[in-house]
Amino acid sequence: MEERSGDPGPDTKDVFAALAKKRVYIETYGCRYNFGDTANLVEVLKRYGSTCVPSPDRADAVVINTCTVVGPTERRMLRRLAALREKLLFVTGCMPLVQREAIFAVCSPVIISPDAIREAYRSVQTVAPEHVGIVQIAQGCLGRCTYCITRTARGQLVSFPAGEIRKKVRTFIEAGAYEIQLTAQDTSAWGRDTGQTLPDLLSDLCSLPGNFRIRVGMMNPATAGGILGELVDAFESDRLFRFVHLPVQSGSDDILKRMGRDYTVREFEEIVSAFRRKYPDISIATDFIVGFPGETEEDFSRSLALVGRLKPAKVNVTRYSQRPFTGPFEKKDFPDSVKKDRSRLLNAHA
Repeated sequence: MEERSGDPGPDTKDVFAALAKKRVYIETYGCRYNFGDTANLVEVLKRYGSTCVPSPDRADAVVINTCTVVGPTERRMLRRLAALREKLLFVTGCMPLVQREAIFAVCSPVIISPDAIREAYRSVQTVAPEHVGIVQIAQGCLGRCTYCITRTARGQLVSFPAGEIRKKVRTFIEAGAYEIQLTAQDTSAWGRDTGQTLPDLLSDLCSLPGNFRIRVGMMNPATAGGILGELVDAFESDRLFRFVHLPVQSGSDDILKRMGRDYTVREFEEIVSAFRRKYPDISIATDFIVGFPGETEEDFSRSLALVGRLKPAKVNVTRYSQRPFTGPFEKKDFPDSVKKDRSRLLNAHA
């Protein structure tokens, strides 16, 4: 099996030099973290005299920032890469960290490690004058979710220094951004590897001068629960959007255990209740996976019941698909028809 390597490699500078003074088209897929990588890459390319263009037809080189979180996304990535294989093609994102063989089966690109982008950006530190600034606060996670390929791609939790984050936020504010989006694979895990906490970071960032607000990205209930009191209090600041994204994934404790999620439905609901008691107007977003191996009709009915109790502002429903480096599970996968039916039912209850 291929293994993730965070080493940017000795030819990192050569990778960016190959894009120097070229017209570059960048296509980005997946989460806000990937879009943060792309924003950093654009600033690095400016330093190399490159310009970004709006279509591959006008480009000397094409960069695809990939996502491979579920099977359909992986297939979409491979089709797109195959369609662009005649171009001077560069690939970054999660996919080359875990599925290089699949990429090289359809094209012959140059790989840009996300870690190489981050390392190169450290000597740049500029931002585009956008209204919304994406600020990455950590990479990797502490989770052991049995369905997740991202934890293999991005590795163990590495919290970025508070001073570095503060500087990036301040730079965005000075460039005119009025919304700062904090992103990570699990924002509530920030600081667990350095003896700090997300509420500490939020307090620091909220003290910055300027006309801006902060949107906190996805938090795992398993890590948010350990800092719940301080986390809820942190949202008192007018600087923070009253919005939390807490993926629950299932309304069944049995399925949560099989998923390796490290919390119960009751613990998840206690987190939501704590936020709502203090901020009745807060928006709650959550995620569910349907058709997880072993999910019985009773398990699924508990997810329906949880949505009914929760009444979230937004629900993201994903049909389970087994990914490389996850499982294996002793139970057979469900037919697509079952997953589609459950997805439709859950969306209808949301």
